[in-house]
Amino acid sequence: MQFQRKALVWAAAFAALFASVSARADWVQSNDPLIVKAKPEMNQVQAQNPPGFTWARHPTGPASYELEITPVGGTPTKVVVERNWYLPTKAMALGNYTWRVRPVGSSEWSNPRTFSVTSLSNKFEVPDNQTLRNRILSKARPRSLPASVTPFSTWNYAKKVDLESYLSRLGNEVKAQITAVPALTDSRWTVVISSPLTAAMAAQQTDVRQRINEATRQLEAAALMYRLRGEQIYLNEALLRGDQLAALNPAGPTSYANQDQATRQIAWGLSKAIDLLPGALDSTRKARWLASIKTRTTEIYNNLAGDNGRLDQYPFDSHGNTSLVFLVLISTLNLGDIPEAEKWFDFSFRAYALSPNPWSGPEGGYANGTAYAEYAAGYLLALWDPLHHASGVNFFGKPWTLGFLDFAMNFTPPGARTHAFGDAGETKPDPRVFRAFASRMWSPRAAWYVKNTTGMEDAMSLLSAEYPLPVKHTTFLAAPSNSAYYPSIGWVAMHSDLASNLRTSLFFKSSPYGSFNHSHGDQNGLLLSVAGQPLLVKAGWYDWYGSPYWSDWYHQTRSQNAITFDGGKGQLVDGYREQLLRNGKITAFTAQPTYDYAEGDATPSYGGQLSMAKRQVWHLRNANNAILVRDRLSSTVARTYEWNMHTPVIMTVENALNVKVAAGNQSVCVRSLNTSATFAKWTGPAPKAGVVEDHGAFYLKANANTTAEYLVLLDVGCRRPAVNITTSGTVRTVTVGGQSVTLN
Repeated sequence: MQFQRKALVWAAAFAALFASVSARADWVQSNDPLIVKAKPEMNQVQAQNPPGFTWARHPTGPASYELEITPVGGTPTKVVVERNWYLPTKAMALGNYTWRVRPVGSSEWSNPRTFSVTSLSNKFEVPDNQTLRNRILSKARPRSLPASVTPFSTWNYAKKVDLESYLSRLGNEVKAQITAVPALTDSRWTVVISSPLTAAMAAQQTDVRQRINEATRQLEAAALMYRLRGEQIYLNEALLRGDQLAALNPAGPTSYANQDQATRQIAWGLSKAIDLLPGALDSTRKARWLASIKTRTTEIYNNLAGDNGRLDQYPFDSHGNTSLVFLVLISTLNLGDIPEAEKWFDFSFRAYALSPNPWSGPEGGYANGTAYAEYAAGYLLALWDPLHHASGVNFFGKPWTLGFLDFAMNFTPPGARTHAFGDAGETKPDPRVFRAFASRMWSPRAAWYVKNTTGMEDAMSLLSAEYPLPVKHTTFLAAPSNSAYYPSIGWVAMHSDLASNLRTSLFFKSSPYGSFNHSHGDQNGLLLSVAGQPLLVKAGWYDWYGSPYWSDWYHQTRSQNAITFDGGKGQLVDGYREQLLRNGKITAFTAQPTYDYAEGDATPSYGGQLSMAKRQVWHLRNANNAILVRDRLSSTVARTYEWNMHTPVIMTVENALNVKVAAGNQSVCVRSLNTSATFAKWTGPAPKAGVVEDHGAFYLKANANTTAEYLVLLDVGCRRPAVNITTSGTVRTVTVGGQSVTLN
């Protein structure tokens, strides 16, 4: 069973070890949800060996901290650090430990926290900065490529069979883009960016990002083709595009303030081209390119290094975290050329290695949704390959990474037609992205995913990668488990058979991240698909982040398969810190051969409007994959509750208790087992052109301070199983098609 499927709590013998610790305020764990959490958390088996240590900064703002790590029954190890985190350079011996921290010169130790390093903890070591820098500087350019990337003239027959078509494709792309990609100048973009963002500003930012991505890809592709083919046409194109990018004003429309994605892409593209073209750049041109890199990267560094590393204390910044990994790569490739690169590198590399993303815990996952997980995988693929080749640190071997891939396989399995939860959740997954991501791993599950998905990897990505790919060395294939629970993000997947394209897939979410960032007001929300065909879907479409449509509909609870009340009132999704505080939590999960079960508590997400909002879900495999959903709701005032459902086709309302959804030769019949909860359709905003959406809800009236209950059956395939509800004392039993569930 995979690591994230297990409870992270270890032996009870140590659970009470520090129960008598003083109840004084524990300063390392802030009450502010935006501030980094103290980790390792109490009594957790660590996914990674050595684990990373983080804590909230002490209110006095000390210059340094003393961290003490003690093996149970052993001698403490102490280390002094200048930032509020620590990543050991060497793996720790298996066993149980405690850790605590204090400001240097203070006696204010944090409460000790226990953790465990076991055989389940996977080794991932990152050397100290000086060792890393020496390793990088000793590598001949191009640092960003593995030794297996050689000129085409040196390829053997097998390599030509595998890669020559990709080489031809990339060469044709570069030649076609010579005339198709326009020369870029600052005069193309005239809209002044300010706050609040308007549709015109958002459109310009999108155009800047797209045009810069297009130009930097052409630069890198041309440079790579020159290295592989040695033809002058490719060198000429690389020099032309590099000159154009270097000439853009770092304080203009592509500045970090106006479009951070563009400025980091320009700095990265020029860095990569310099690395790929050693000996082909004259000193004047190289100096001009390096000057552009330095100016743009200095702005990135200054932004991230502010407050002694602002992400150390406030990690929940999606653009900031992406900029951090770009800073890692830019500094890695410019060591020895730009003096400031050493400072950039020492600031960023090990901080990034500590935690590559803030949107999940060490078990993997991605709270912002699978669409943004796919976007992240795309840029990680582009950045981690050269980082691995230059530094020797393989981020594809980090334990979080395999959990991240498992997350993608569980929530966008082969054949999936939509993403799951969050912004852009209605879009279609591109399996090529995670297929390429998986191909960099030695893993039976990664190998299974590669075999069960199709599509050619991006030619530039593959031609820059190690040959043969690591996944080629994996001979044993195994699908991930049919059920998965990601505790740090509050997501659950329940599949009838993940290895089958005919699978029934139910996704359930009650997240500690609430509606923060790209997440939505969908705590205790559901999604259902059968054989890849979506049947219960998220309504609406992603126009742009923070748009009026996004704020008023797409981000709201009413557009989800979740509970609202009194005409569509739902979870409170405004504010900033409040979005993290108004959250959900998976309070129970179990996976058995005949059923899966999960319970979520979304009460906090309603911000006091409801005094209870709990949902239980049973996936009944023996009852032809029927799904039983129970909601318990209460409020201090009388309410009319709404059990919302959204479908990609027009629903058939058979009667007040039964609704049929049929699409793409698949169906589900939704049945209210509570005769007081009756169905009616309602009208939402117009869907995207060419898309069908239908909306409805089971309505249930309840008095103040009473618990209202929904019992809803999702009858997959509309097999109409017999349902029987019996009561014995205080115990109720629901039997669906011969499989029974006890309600408690």
